[in-house]
Amino acid sequence: MGYKILLTDDDEMVLLSLEELLLSEDGFDVATASNGKEAIEKAGADKFDAIVLDVVMPGMSGFEVCRTLRGMENTKDTPIIMLTAKSADADRKEGLDAGANRFLPKPTDPTKFVEIVKEVLAE
Repeated sequence: MGYKILLTDDDEMVLLSLEELLLSEDGFDVATASNGKEAIEKAGADKFDAIVLDVVMPGMSGFEVCRTLRGMENTKDTPIIMLTAKSADADRKEGLDAGANRFLPKPTDPTKFVEIVKEVLAE
């Protein structure tokens, strides 16, 4: 059985690209969510080994989603990676303060992204 990863982004092309990238690696099973509410619902209904969140999404920001996930019993310890175009130091600090394990700016090198996912899974 592979690692289950939940990818969350409101940009369908980003979701497809990240999904294909992870599925091209051995050992990954990927689910996607197109907004924060959907991510919280999926994370509450299933067990994921890691969650990747965009920050800027309609309805609920990735920061809000991250804080919500940290308050849920089955996701409180799940590694969370924020992958976002918001890359200012204040955004990074807010993401890490919300409970993210890593904060990566978009665009991110695909190889680096996969390495970071594997790093958080190994921690």
